[in-house]
Amino acid sequence: MSDHTPAGSSSAIDYIAIEESPRFRTLKRTQRSFIFPLAAFFLIWYFAYVLLAAFATDFMGQRVWGDITVGLLLGLGQFVTTFAITMAYVSFANRKIDPLATEIREELEKAQGQA
Repeated sequence: MSDHTPAGSSSAIDYIAIEESPRFRTLKRTQRSFIFPLAAFFLIWYFAYVLLAAFATDFMGQRVWGDITVGLLLGLGQFVTTFAITMAYVSFANRKIDPLATEIREELEKAQGQA
């Protein structure tokens, strides 16, 4: 298999040019500006929980209410945070990323249809 376009198909889409286009770069920058800070936040939150569980056992074992401890609440908070981040990303993607991605895809499909 070859990465080169056949000689007869001069109207093939130049995907490298699309990837380097300002609109595609805006799409990538928009996505990354949301994903990287949230990923960093979650990793810090996750490792803080693990480190607290390993080195602050007295703190994590403090009872809050009945048999409910700080460690249990923070552990459940990990799940809540995961779902919240997922919902935030889906909302962000629906509002910001998907419309631009759809425009780019439709242009490519239109160009492919004319080929």
